[in-house]
Amino acid sequence: MVQTYSVSFPSPVRQLEGYLARPEGDGPFPAVVVIHEIFGLTDNIRDIAVRFANEGYVALAVDLFAGRNRTVCMFRAMGQMLFSPLDNEGINDLKLSLSYLAEQAGVASERIGAIGFCMGGGFAISWACTDNRLKAIAPFYGANPKPLEAVSRLCPVVGSYPDKDFTTPAAKKLDQALTTYNIPHDIKIYPDTKHSFFNDQGKTYNANAASDSWQRVLSFFSEHIG
Repeated sequence: MVQTYSVSFPSPVRQLEGYLARPEGDGPFPAVVVIHEIFGLTDNIRDIAVRFANEGYVALAVDLFAGRNRTVCMFRAMGQMLFSPLDNEGINDLKLSLSYLAEQAGVASERIGAIGFCMGGGFAISWACTDNRLKAIAPFYGANPKPLEAVSRLCPVVGSYPDKDFTTPAAKKLDQALTTYNIPHDIKIYPDTKHSFFNDQGKTYNANAASDSWQRVLSFFSEHIG
């Protein structure tokens, strides 16, 4: 039976919040940081954390907008990714989130990955370029960092993208770059899909692509952090 908790932990400027899901037992368990879309920590993101817990992972869905106006946070996050993609408040909050997760009872701190969606996908890629504690990431329709050469420092990547989206060119460039730098990866572009195809509470949900990408993530994570 999965156990879930609302959690809170400090950062230098505010209190961070999140949703922690864990399987029964003492572990040690691999762990995953779940990074939300621009909609914030929604029920869909919480459900993804629970789904990971059902697969034997401790999952922390962090709320990057905690205690702040969501609209302001959305614009701030977009600015951070555009003008300072490798060193910004969002990435610092994610690093603190990983530290908090690694300290939880039963977590195998050397086996932690991250999954992110849209804004969260971009954060996952940029964050992993600067934090070698991450051992695998799964970006969904995320933007690439600038300069793209930063991905030479990435851990293994399993990426999922739609073919009718502004992030589709980014997927192709990321695939090429990871091949160049000999980084283990599985990048897939799903035909006839749109942005947020994984969100089963959204208008562009695509059940087939969501199911296939989920199985790819589980298989990839099992190989690299499971």
